[in-house]
Amino acid sequence: MSDDVLIEARDLSVHYPLRGKNLFGPKPVVKAVESVNLDIAKGSFFGLVGESGSGKTTLGKALLQAAPISRGTVAYDDGDVKFDLTKLSNDELNEYRKRAQLIFQDPYAALSPRMTVRDIIAEPLEVMGLTSSREETDARVREIAEKCRLNLEHLRRFPHAFSGGQRQRISIARALVSNPQFVVADESVAALDVSIQADVLNLLKEIQQEMGLTFLFISHDLSVVAHICDHVAVMYLGRLVETAPTRELFENPRHPYTKALLSAIPSLDPDDTKQAQKLEGEIPSPTNQPSGCKFHTRCPYVKDICRSNEPVLQHSSGGHEVACHRWEELMTP
Repeated sequence: MSDDVLIEARDLSVHYPLRGKNLFGPKPVVKAVESVNLDIAKGSFFGLVGESGSGKTTLGKALLQAAPISRGTVAYDDGDVKFDLTKLSNDELNEYRKRAQLIFQDPYAALSPRMTVRDIIAEPLEVMGLTSSREETDARVREIAEKCRLNLEHLRRFPHAFSGGQRQRISIARALVSNPQFVVADESVAALDVSIQADVLNLLKEIQQEMGLTFLFISHDLSVVAHICDHVAVMYLGRLVETAPTRELFENPRHPYTKALLSAIPSLDPDDTKQAQKLEGEIPSPTNQPSGCKFHTRCPYVKDICRSNEPVLQHSSGGHEVACHRWEELMTP
């Protein structure tokens, strides 16, 4: 594991068994994440994109030890501690919880209406035993509230008194109060108005630079990812199909699925006549996946090899990795 890598996943898979019995074969499972290889660099803002149902949230949960890892390994190394997430003892899991946190998608559902903002932010400190007195807890709460642009008078109020953007800042403060090294932001601005999204995104970027955090930013909105992330991975049906530095991915997409996603981003140029590439059909069921390349049922460039052989991620120029049999051929003008 490289010194500049915080999270290293190899052959990571998350399967959920289905209820009932199969009399004529193995018990059916939902392959939510399948054979993912991923490196997240320290201090990076790593984007994870894909349609709903592609496995983004499950992958994020697996990296937090909040979803069962069925196969593979996940290594964590922040320079102070090293963990194999598949072999954590109870004490190691408690320590990892301090260093890896989650910002939830819905700021309205994530906050208890019966707790004040002060108590919501302080709860991780008290549960994890990170402070020894109320005075120390209050000092830490005030410090992180200020970083998240919350006034001290806000700490005495209840969540219902705040707007969506303010509630999300409270959720961010709660996630950061334990001073983590790794934060998963799962669609953390999807429920907000566009004008509020920019404010929250800029706040996340400022905090990341100030605290030296590593973010996994999960989103279906590619325009948001382009604004904030420095590296992007694209998921389809539980698999990574392409990864690259953000600018490289947006300027030179190589997988047909990535090209289709990028073509759907609205253009502000009135003279732009490019048509969005329409993907036919829905993502196949994770319980009954197609053979070969999982995207071949919707791909406009499908050939026989795509139906029979599953491609693996191949290294390309510019830090690019792509899982497609025909990507080089399709890059030729």
